[in-house]
Amino acid sequence: MKDNSRRKFIKTSALGAVSLGLFSKYEFLNKNYNQSHRALQPEGGFSKMAYEWKFNPRPYSDEEAKSLLKDVVDAETTDWHYNTHHKGYVTFLNNIEKELESADLTKANGNWSDIGELKRRFTWNHSGAYLHDVYWDNMGGDGDISKGPDVKAAIEANFGSFDNWKAEFKACAVSAKLSGWGLLVFDRLYSGRLINVLVDEHQYGAIWGGVPLVACDVFEHAYYHKDGPGRVKYIDNFINNLSWARINDRFKTNTANNKSF
Repeated sequence: MKDNSRRKFIKTSALGAVSLGLFSKYEFLNKNYNQSHRALQPEGGFSKMAYEWKFNPRPYSDEEAKSLLKDVVDAETTDWHYNTHHKGYVTFLNNIEKELESADLTKANGNWSDIGELKRRFTWNHSGAYLHDVYWDNMGGDGDISKGPDVKAAIEANFGSFDNWKAEFKACAVSAKLSGWGLLVFDRLYSGRLINVLVDEHQYGAIWGGVPLVACDVFEHAYYHKDGPGRVKYIDNFINNLSWARINDRFKTNTANNKSF
């Protein structure tokens, strides 16, 4: 009995020592974690640093854009539309991030507040920046759908034919109210289908979980300098200038784990 008691005592003591060691280790880690996080916090509460949005490069240089996109937009538009207009969305996204750091959340209401307007303009500038990234990435090709075999097969499965897709896509882009976008999106979170979407401005009409594969900017500034009010002509030229190889890459990246394709 004494031997059993002795063995039990040794076992219990060993477990206790291990537990104490582990406790001391995690207590030390937890202490350092809390101290490091307190160092990031001013007195009175937690404060995060504003996120920095990046102005993404196009898949071609500014000089190359003048020749690659000449059938869609004129040389001057390829410059200011990207380097001034598109860049402006990114600039204001960063300005809004900084303003949000000090916005008074207690003043929020349904009529008007700083936080409400900042959040409203955040979605506008975020959508504008992102859709322009897709827009420039789409263009600079020869419009040959055979260069995007995976997305071509998906379009044919969802729309019956490439021509059917093109007709509906054009109708969406033409119908955008005053300004907006015609989009081909992958409905990743809901139906798993490809859908043509009409978006007014940058975000009204967008669907949750819809990943833009093709984005045609039909704000008047995109085409008036070259085509005047000829929106249909501009959309035709845009489709004929699509880089289906890059669109195919975007499609494969975003549908990699989807069983619909």
